[in-house]
Amino acid sequence: MLRAVLTALLAALPLSALADGTHAPIGDAIHEVPIFDAHMHYKEPAWQAYPVESVIELMDKNGVAMALVSSTPDKGTIMLWQHAPNRIVPELRPYHKDANSSNWTKAAGMKGYLEKRLKAYPHEGIGEFHIHRLDTSDEPLFRDIIAMAKEHDIYLHVHSGPTPIRWLYSLDPEVKIIWAHAGLGESADMVYDLMKDYPTLVADTSLREWDILAAPDGLDREWENIIMTFQDRLMVGSDTWVNSQWDDYSGIIASNREWLSYLPRDVAEKLAYRNAERLFGRSITMDLIGKH
Repeated sequence: MLRAVLTALLAALPLSALADGTHAPIGDAIHEVPIFDAHMHYKEPAWQAYPVESVIELMDKNGVAMALVSSTPDKGTIMLWQHAPNRIVPELRPYHKDANSSNWTKAAGMKGYLEKRLKAYPHEGIGEFHIHRLDTSDEPLFRDIIAMAKEHDIYLHVHSGPTPIRWLYSLDPEVKIIWAHAGLGESADMVYDLMKDYPTLVADTSLREWDILAAPDGLDREWENIIMTFQDRLMVGSDTWVNSQWDDYSGIIASNREWLSYLPRDVAEKLAYRNAERLFGRSITMDLIGKH
């Protein structure tokens, strides 16, 4: 009887209170932790409103030591990387000229464009790209993209639902994927199932802050379960896809720090920057703040 009562009491506690048995939430100390922004864009409409110097200033102000950046067009990413090579991890977005999120797989010369840019610059990912509706006739292009990624040992950063992710793994089980926004509109149970089914799948949680903070007293229980179970494969992000996201950059990073504050220090640090250190072979510390 006593064991049953104890089991029931433990089940009622937040998962973060049970992490490693004793670890308390990191709390306000989260503000001492560097952030790796795993989903940043520097698109052309931002170039005048937010010159490269101001982007790094925003990162400094919010303790963002480093960022994974893709842009439309890729010139934006390269501008940022050239200005602050120690702070920017570049990845190659396919979108340029008339190729956009809806038609990029049909754009003439896409394979050659990607090959040329990968040769010219040290991109560490291909993406973020969208698969709004899977068209299996695009298989030859995606096989080429997977081959490029494997040749350079880099990630595909994929914005899609679960079905395209499963399809990409069916083309090559060894492909390295970052799932943008952890599926964005997908339910927590679907996110859990996909992460469980593919042990190498990584996800960024950009635009998921308010799903994660949905509980009145802290973290949504389903999302807390996802975070604790897959703590080695998640990273935070901002998704500066429009200038209004740049306008609210401080608020976005603050909301990420808020939900991270409910986690034990070791877990919070993994999601904030340690997973990125491992995945991208970087040293990420607060010492980078104020530097290029």
